Amino acid sequence: MIAGFSALAVAELAAAVIRPEAGPITAVGGAVIDRTPPALKDFAIRHFGTNDKLVLELGILVLLAAFAVVVGVLALRHRVTGSAAVLVFGVVGAVAAVGRPEGRPADALPSVVGAVLAAGVLYLLVGRLAPAPGPSPAAGGRGGEPVSGTFDRRGFVIAASAAAAASAGAGLLGRRLTSAVQAGATASRHDLVLPVPASAAPAVPAGADLRIRGLGSFVTPNKSFYRVDTALVVPRIDANDWKLRIHGKGVKRPVTLSFKDLLRREIIERDITLTCVSNEVGGPYVGNARWIGVRLADLLREAGVRPPSRGGPANQIITRSVDGMTIGTPVETVMDGRDAMLALGMNGEPLPFEHGFPVRMVVPGLYGYVSACKWMKDIELTTFDDYDAYWVKRSWSQQAPIKTESRIDTPRPFASPKAGTIPVAGVAWAQHRGISRVEVRVDGGPWHHARLAAEDSRDTWRQWVWEWPATSGNHTLEVRATDRTGATQTGKRVGTVPNGATGWHSVVVDVS
Repeated sequence: MIAGFSALAVAELAAAVIRPEAGPITAVGGAVIDRTPPALKDFAIRHFGTNDKLVLELGILVLLAAFAVVVGVLALRHRVTGSAAVLVFGVVGAVAAVGRPEGRPADALPSVVGAVLAAGVLYLLVGRLAPAPGPSPAAGGRGGEPVSGTFDRRGFVIAASAAAAASAGAGLLGRRLTSAVQAGATASRHDLVLPVPASAAPAVPAGADLRIRGLGSFVTPNKSFYRVDTALVVPRIDANDWKLRIHGKGVKRPVTLSFKDLLRREIIERDITLTCVSNEVGGPYVGNARWIGVRLADLLREAGVRPPSRGGPANQIITRSVDGMTIGTPVETVMDGRDAMLALGMNGEPLPFEHGFPVRMVVPGLYGYVSACKWMKDIELTTFDDYDAYWVKRSWSQQAPIKTESRIDTPRPFASPKAGTIPVAGVAWAQHRGISRVEVRVDGGPWHHARLAAEDSRDTWRQWVWEWPATSGNHTLEVRATDRTGATQTGKRVGTVPNGATGWHSVVVDVS
């Protein structure tokens, strides 16, 4: 266990010099995520929520501890073989690190260095556990029998303590070096003053937020906004060093932009609701924010890009993140006039690191896995036939417009309200189409029209409420929404794979 701790600590120190993503826990965890079947991924998100990455890392540590115990028992009998087995740890970590989408040869070094050192530590400590030779029969021993040797207890304790202390010091130094390297990114965000938008978002209309107890606010605070991605280590990018390249099929004038270049362009501000495709019926992975950024369509036009409807050869935009994520978005959708943007700010402040600082993409009307690339660094124009993005390779659809959905926020499931008039309230969304009607029913009875809150825009969710004359007993509430195209939300229950869940959200309550 001490040798395993040494491996992780030294590997973290080495990763601080190379890059945090090269650490063995992060590399192996990322490889696991890359190979996780969609059904298992959905299970993890459904049961662990945004703690899914923590659960994964803890699971890896538990397996490593078990591996260390097995190797330790082996080393007690076969010292060299046991020490050599530790190198397996290094091989797994190195292969995982280099094999990541953004992997590079140097990423193997932390795992290799950690494993080599751990093998030496294990060899040394096991040597201290070997029995010291006992006295010969001639030297004494009752009845002429040899006296059994004992291991060097004092030497073992000193060596083990020294190894543990040195490892802890290496781990602490690694963390401090990482913090020092990331200090520039933190400072660049702290010092950023968002420009005044040339096209400001209209004020949220009075009545858009019903302010009903149990119903979330119309604008989701940054600290409460959902986060679903594959990054075990949140990238921290210095805005002063950030670059974005636009290139590929149909790009007549390839361009590389800096963060300052974006700040000098026309800035827009819009209220847009984002939804994750992993959101189950009635789930929490949807949020509304005020975004500030640059129109993506303008950048593409200046690069000479034409949508397919105007003869352009590319029908897919591939955005790449610094963590290796690739996301494919329809060119036609981005250039059809909606407020697709490269976002720089969120709810009046620079993007939080967890949400993509310094630049992310936001496209109203599409699920995040086909539109909302965070920590982006590259835009390539291509076709859906020529390239499958990260999630498409894992059984998700190439294109995924957001479905019309609704959710009951209050009363909560299994609540026990008193009989009388009870407000049943929630949100409904159909980004870029808008919500025209929400209906609620009780125990499979007739549908009742809910009162809609004022509409901010067709790109945001809409709150609703129905005053329910509740009677005593156990009741089931259901909700459905209709968008502005006239399409009513289907009651057919379908899971999230391959392009989003469907079904009516229901809540069971016991009225007293």
